[in-house]
Amino acid sequence: MIGRLRGIIIEKQPPQILLETHGVGYEVFMPMTCFYSLPKNGQEAIIFTHFIVREDIQLLFGFINKQERVLFRELIKINGVGPKIALAILSGMSAQQFIHAVELQEINTIVKLPGVGKKTAERLVLEMKDKFKNLASDLFALPVTNNIHTDVNIQAMHTNPKNEAVAALVVLGYKPQEANRMISKVENADSDCEMLIRDALRAAL
Repeated sequence: MIGRLRGIIIEKQPPQILLETHGVGYEVFMPMTCFYSLPKNGQEAIIFTHFIVREDIQLLFGFINKQERVLFRELIKINGVGPKIALAILSGMSAQQFIHAVELQEINTIVKLPGVGKKTAERLVLEMKDKFKNLASDLFALPVTNNIHTDVNIQAMHTNPKNEAVAALVVLGYKPQEANRMISKVENADSDCEMLIRDALRAAL
């Protein structure tokens, strides 16, 4: 199991980064709420990881802190919630926001996330609420915030920001037409890829 990586960020292609450590480049999928806080290309980053191995594919997911990784691991245990949906959930809202939504049983908020229907949202609220009781009390003791991100470090993309942003939303589970509509609503001349994704996901909730 690969649990932690420390290396240099070579590329950013939301929601994936290429992290080089000891001469090996690791392709790592990260929730957008984590992606925003990454340093610039060429700088060092430390991420906590979860490695998934299947017969046909190997996937590596990365997180800024252990709290987000714990939540991801609990999410993928829920029936009907695979890694892709878990990634979308943690891209649309922070770990603290999701916990807050579960505690307040905000089904209508959770169901807005891609791949999450009403039944899945209800199952998430029911099962995750019980899981939170069994987790260490201080694990998620961070204050709830209404902001989608904290300490954002935005870097201009060398390709078309809108196309990059739409592609990222498609990877997260949105349909191409819907992703294009979401980005068009928040697009402006000063926005780069990460800003477009952040604003689109914020507006979707």
